[in-house]
Amino acid sequence: MSAVKSWTVSNELWERVKPLIPKQKRKKKRRYLRRPGGGRKPMEPRKVFEGIIFVLRTGCQWKALPMKEFGSASSIHKYFLEWKRKGVFSRLWRKGLAEYDEMEGIAWSWQSIDGAVVKAPWH
Repeated sequence: MSAVKSWTVSNELWERVKPLIPKQKRKKKRRYLRRPGGGRKPMEPRKVFEGIIFVLRTGCQWKALPMKEFGSASSIHKYFLEWKRKGVFSRLWRKGLAEYDEMEGIAWSWQSIDGAVVKAPWH
């Protein structure tokens, strides 16, 4: 029995995330050299999402993504930037907060901020 890795996206989580992922569309006014359906197929959105989660969980650089497991690191980064621009992660965060609020409750009227400001050491 293999251990579940912290970046593995369960079927249950994917079913919640899947509706938030934008569909790929051809731009109508753009002139294409290839016919529709020609060229390289887009990456599977779930694999892209798992690659993004891998980077967020491990803190690795984009180019350090394991090619065998996730495919092209630059493609996953391209999708990350596109999804960020389209608000996927903001919607995911809001949906998660709403779900947590239903389950546990969030004290929206009370907030606490913790931080420290220190000078950088001389080197």
